[in-house]
Amino acid sequence: MLLTKCASCAAELGLTSGKKCGRCATRYCGPACQVQHWNEGGHDQLCKKIKRGGGAEQYHADMMCTVAVAVAVAKCVDDTNGQTCYICTEVVHRRTGEGLVRGCACGDRDGVASGTAGVVHVACLAEQAKLLCDEAEENNLDWDAKSERWARWYTCSLCEQKYHGVVRCALGWACWKTYVGRPEANWARRAATTELGCGLHSAEHYEDALTVREADLALARRFGETRNMLVMLSNLASTYEELERRPEALPMRREVYSVTLQLYGEEHIESLIEANNYAGNLSSLRRFKEAKSLMRKTIPVAQRVLGMSNDLTLRMRWIYGDALYEADGATLDDLREAVTTLEDTARIARRVLGGAHPFTVHIERTLQNARSKLVSFEALSERMRDLSVS
Repeated sequence: MLLTKCASCAAELGLTSGKKCGRCATRYCGPACQVQHWNEGGHDQLCKKIKRGGGAEQYHADMMCTVAVAVAVAKCVDDTNGQTCYICTEVVHRRTGEGLVRGCACGDRDGVASGTAGVVHVACLAEQAKLLCDEAEENNLDWDAKSERWARWYTCSLCEQKYHGVVRCALGWACWKTYVGRPEANWARRAATTELGCGLHSAEHYEDALTVREADLALARRFGETRNMLVMLSNLASTYEELERRPEALPMRREVYSVTLQLYGEEHIESLIEANNYAGNLSSLRRFKEAKSLMRKTIPVAQRVLGMSNDLTLRMRWIYGDALYEADGATLDDLREAVTTLEDTARIARRVLGGAHPFTVHIERTLQNARSKLVSFEALSERMRDLSVS
């Protein structure tokens, strides 16, 4: 996470309060903690090393990136055994010594990773993304071009699906360590903060993600970036939801969706994303009637604008199917529509994302539950008919 706590007592400092070591910029809540950390916490041995590593934030980012990459490599070892990186064609990265990962939909068929597609080093992905973004800056490309290139930090260039889990987390740290040395107002550093929060969230490190996303929102507010604030607020709401703080997230979701709709209109990708997020929060609070109403209105728009196979369209249909079968008082027709919707969504998700993708797994689990409820409902209806006849 970002260094927002005292290195000695772990008191929360936010982004600006407290005191820094004059040599390496390690942060403290005051002189007493700084002296204690120097005398008893080992800082006297580390200070010069941290300074040589680029200062406290850079040193910490480099260290955490190394750890995150090692975790990702270990997690992916069964999928990458005996294969080589599709970028550098090596088993072990020549500079970092790291192993291989696979964190997208490449080569995934029916839930089993196969072939060499998508097998890569995190360092190779980071080098590729940095090169593309550097070229965009050097050539003074517009914001849309920069954004398209920035997507390489989180999206596979082969299958065009987002990385997920520990691989997304490792890339988030790689992105942050690449740009952490830039000024706070620099666009790439700001985007890297956002990407780190997304990576931590994807790997289920929600408390750490919360720290980063709160800092990200605070910076957006400081610089008066209204549109960025909407993104940061939406990201923060996602982490609140995962930390079981869903009632706190709901007004955030409502506000972001409403403002985004006013700014961009119903067919804009940001409006569709926020509609999906708002509906998901409503469903998690068992406000299924509202969720169904919103999805009935938005899914046709997403299908028309994005297509049936788009990740966002699939997520909307999943939320809709889930709300149909979970709602109190769900009818037989509701359950049948839920199963039909989820069957079709699961089939497309398996083809597009792969069977091992977390989202595909979620859809199929929901489908299994909906089928079970439908079978029970049909059996009960049959018994009721038999009783009425007799």
